[in-house]
Amino acid sequence: MSGSGDGKGFVRVSRPRLYERLVEQLLGFISSTGLGPGDLLPAERDLAERMGVSRATLAQALVALEVLGVIDVQHGTGAVLVYRPSVASVLRELREHRDRMPEIVEARSTLEVKLAALAAERRTPEDLAAVDAALEVMSAEIAEGSRGTEGDELFHQAVAAAAHSSILASMMTFISELVRETRLASLGQPGRPERSLESHRAIADAIRSSDPEAAAEAMQAHIDLVSETAM
Repeated sequence: MSGSGDGKGFVRVSRPRLYERLVEQLLGFISSTGLGPGDLLPAERDLAERMGVSRATLAQALVALEVLGVIDVQHGTGAVLVYRPSVASVLRELREHRDRMPEIVEARSTLEVKLAALAAERRTPEDLAAVDAALEVMSAEIAEGSRGTEGDELFHQAVAAAAHSSILASMMTFISELVRETRLASLGQPGRPERSLESHRAIADAIRSSDPEAAAEAMQAHIDLVSETAM
C-alpha cells in the first residue's frame, strides 16, 4: 500500500480521489443492474442525481472509464458499456495512467513541438488545407455539443504531415494510443474543448505565417494545457 511515513512508525495512507470513489460506485451500479457489453448507461443527469454528485464531477469519472476503454461515450447516444472489469483492475489502471501521464506529456513536447516548427517551414498549400479542415471538424463537433476528439486527432495528424518528416511522424504513430489517453482526459474537462480549439488555431496561424518559433511556442502552450487534467 502506498503512503508516506510520519516519523513514528506509521504509514500515512493517501485518500482516494473523489472520481476514484465514483468509479467504484459506477462499477457497482453496472454490476448490480446486470448491464453487459453494448448496453447503454443511464443519462448523466439521472446518474448524477442517483449518486448525489454534480454532473461535472460525474463526467470526470466517466472520462476515466472512457480513457481505460471500459465505456465508449457516443455523442447523441450516451455512454455504452464495452466490458465489465473488476473494481481492483480499474483502480490499478487508473493509477498507472496517472503515473505515466508526465512521461506522455514529455514525449509530446519533444516530438510535437519540433513537428510544429518544421510544419511552419515546410507546409504546402495542401497541408494548410488539411489543417484548416481539421479545425472545421473540431469546431463543428463542439458546436453540436461534442468534445471535438475527432477534429483534435485530425489536427495533430495534419500538423505532423505538414512537417514532412517521416521518422518523426512514425514516432508519433508509435505513441498514438498513449496520446489518445491524454486527448480523452483533457477534452473531458469542463470548457476544455473550446480552449483546445483556440490553441489549435494559434498553432495553425503560426504555421500559416511560416514562423517556426511561434509555431513551437504555440504547440508547447497547447501541450501544457493538455497536461492540466484532474485525473
